[in-house]
Amino acid sequence: MIKLLPALTIIAAMSSGLVAGVFFAFSNFVMAALARLPVPQGIAAMNSINVTVITPTFMTALFGTGLLCLVLIAAAIMGWSQSGSYWLLAGAVIYLIGNPIVTMVFNVPLNDALATVDAATSNGAAVWANHLSQWVMWNHVRTITAIVAMACFIFALL
Repeated sequence: MIKLLPALTIIAAMSSGLVAGVFFAFSNFVMAALARLPVPQGIAAMNSINVTVITPTFMTALFGTGLLCLVLIAAAIMGWSQSGSYWLLAGAVIYLIGNPIVTMVFNVPLNDALATVDAATSNGAAVWANHLSQWVMWNHVRTITAIVAMACFIFALL
């Protein structure tokens, strides 16, 4: 396991950076572009994204990195006296909480609520407005925590 740890840490850093980049794009321009559309079109576009994002590649990047973080947490605790263990533990915990857990607890329920709303109603507009503010706020959390986790993984390797 100790021989694999540097490689696993590099993979965690790279995949955290990849996930951060995806979420960064949504926080900085994708959601703003969707917000400029008429409500029914914005909802339809977001619902389409929420269906098409479920691919093996993206799910592996997001949730596979979370699973890798569980391994890295165990490695950091078992090798606590090793150089970089603090950074390894910090990065793994930050990523795990800030990405897979935030996604499942906050972003997915917002997506599920959006999928069931009638976009042509005033309720649809209210759900969309709430979605834009709340989803983006939680996406900022995912973006920042993925970037911080990546930095921690890099520091663990130094």
